[in-house]
Amino acid sequence: MIKFVHTGDVHIGMEFKSASFSSEFAKKRRNEIKETFMKIVSRAGEIQADLLLISGDLFEDEYITIGELKEINNSFSKISSTKVIMIAGNHDPIINDKSYYNLIDWSNNVYIMNTNTDKITFEELNVDIYGLSWNKKEIKDNLFNDIEVENSDRINILLAHGDIYQKSNYLPIDKDNLKSKDFDYVALGHIHKHDFIEPDIAYCGSPEPLDFGETGVHGIIEGSISKDKLDVEFLPFSKRQFVGLDVTVEDHMTIEDIIENIRLIVSDYDFKNLYRFNLKGIRDKDILFDTQYIKERAEEYVIYAEIIDNTTPDYDLDKLRQENENNVIGKYIEYMERQNIQDEISKLALYEGIEALLSEKVN
Repeated sequence: MIKFVHTGDVHIGMEFKSASFSSEFAKKRRNEIKETFMKIVSRAGEIQADLLLISGDLFEDEYITIGELKEINNSFSKISSTKVIMIAGNHDPIINDKSYYNLIDWSNNVYIMNTNTDKITFEELNVDIYGLSWNKKEIKDNLFNDIEVENSDRINILLAHGDIYQKSNYLPIDKDNLKSKDFDYVALGHIHKHDFIEPDIAYCGSPEPLDFGETGVHGIIEGSISKDKLDVEFLPFSKRQFVGLDVTVEDHMTIEDIIENIRLIVSDYDFKNLYRFNLKGIRDKDILFDTQYIKERAEEYVIYAEIIDNTTPDYDLDKLRQENENNVIGKYIEYMERQNIQDEISKLALYEGIEALLSEKVN
């Protein structure tokens, strides 16, 4: 049996354009992503892994620095008995000689796969590793359709960065075609949520989540493999998680009531995680919703908070009906009131309809 660690989609140098981090917090998260990757490398050394498989997008080629690459390479040199096999993805493609992968002298235990279908053989491990580095930002063709295992007596591993779920511009992969090949393990990258497509075909996911679209647990895959047996498991490894939570607002609640609700909700969660609070429901129309203030107060209970205001004002229906008795707004209020609305869901629908109509009137 040989041991391996499968990771990828690390995105060292990430700019966090889709998260509204302050420049200070963005810098903190960039450092944490790098720190987590260094821990993954150390983990490979600790368990005496034979292989560290990196399935693309190790870094962001627009933002990575030579200094950071040297730090990464130095960490690889410290696990010299582990073979580090990498492919470039769509965020760090090997486009020409000036691509970052070509700008430093990598440690002797590091192997970077070519931009044509490549195979690396490790005789002492009885392993053949197949793979392909990206050489541009988009690849629309399935480049693995015709790949064939050359020696079925060896342990055969495929390292691929692409999309197995749909035909996209990011190297679409045909699952059924892949299953027909004689690979003992397929180490996939590109999708940031870990997933065992099959017991022997897996996305490792990003070890650190990168935005609020990447909720849930993130980490790495560890495994041991022989020609006759494969044991793999997902291992949580991230420093933080992104968590989205709904906060129900009612028309009698003050800002302090809302902040207290947030405090109660997060009491069951980890302080260190990153939270997006979705405020929903009906609010008192006279209360100013200062989301920046709510954010600052929420960050007394968690390290980072975003506030999304999806509440609807509690309108004065009598006044609105009188002011709009000859237009669609007034007629809408009259119609809805005839429905004898009592429950909160119907009331919310009424107010949301009024808000939409008022918005159209202003426009």
